[in-house]
Amino acid sequence: MSDRTGIELDAQEAYEAIRSINHATIFTGDGIPAPVVYRVLGFLQSAGGYGLAQALGQLARGLERSLSTYDVCEDDGRDPADSVAHAVSSLTDAADLLQRVGPLLDDAQAAISRQGYRTQGHGAG
Repeated sequence: MSDRTGIELDAQEAYEAIRSINHATIFTGDGIPAPVVYRVLGFLQSAGGYGLAQALGQLARGLERSLSTYDVCEDDGRDPADSVAHAVSSLTDAADLLQRVGPLLDDAQAAISRQGYRTQGHGAG
């Protein structure tokens, strides 16, 4: 039985999915046709651009609220509020950067939206 929360397990699954994409695309001798890339970009745009930005914002807010919900302490005696403020600032910066990722992936997707492909002996894909 795992002692991880559902949030942690979901994050691990997201990591594994991206890792799988990386492995599947590392050697693409025949290339990856535009319709396939188009569909993948659509999923990544939602997940990696907009979705991840939203998740980071919500994690930051949850972390801030944890200070009033739990008896939070630092193992070196520092004020936990300082550490949380630093983490929230970094999460906010990361979310801001990700807000730029979604539109860029949308632009890439739009650029190839009219492409199809043919394989030997088959119709357009």
